[in-house]
Amino acid sequence: MVTLITSPSQKALKPLNNGNHQISTLIAGCRQNDRACQKELYEFLKGYAMKICYRYQHNQYQVEEIVNEGFTKFFKNIHQFDENRHLETTMALKGWFKRILVNTCIDYYRKNSAYLHGQMLSEETEKIADHGETGIDKLSYKEIIEAIRLLSPAYRTVFNLFVIEGMSHEEIGKHLGISIGASKSNLSKARENLRKILTKKADVKTYVEPL
Repeated sequence: MVTLITSPSQKALKPLNNGNHQISTLIAGCRQNDRACQKELYEFLKGYAMKICYRYQHNQYQVEEIVNEGFTKFFKNIHQFDENRHLETTMALKGWFKRILVNTCIDYYRKNSAYLHGQMLSEETEKIADHGETGIDKLSYKEIIEAIRLLSPAYRTVFNLFVIEGMSHEEIGKHLGISIGASKSNLSKARENLRKILTKKADVKTYVEPL
């Protein structure tokens, strides 16, 4: 039987250790709008949420805004998450929350794209060829994440959705309201710019720290 925290004044749970039972207890409490459980789960997932949203935004204020909106949706819809269907509740919950965060990042981009630098490519530039979709694979994950945040919002968004989230160009087009050609062009340009950024970093490192 799950014991709920029924009041914020009661003692908080011990620090989370990813245990399914403890996570399930917090989920049950959040379904009852218990503030203590919401705070506990928020603290547990905040770092995870920040890392995901940082891939889509380079501005700290924007990242925090998206994270907060993501948590609002998370707690509002947590009754839809069924932990009984998963062996690993924590992993499943993070995966479920990640979809909320990514969709929130997409919504944020669509709402603000007209006011951001590096808007979606025009129909004229959609004709740019996509020279291979695996050329970036040799780069390390850390290098990609560091460089990806230097891209324009349009390139950064498409690159994240295609390379990190594994979406197809058709799916990206539907999410962002653009054509498949525009998605491919954004990805191609994103990779081109990433290579320039990473090459520049590598050249500087070689100069400063010669072998």
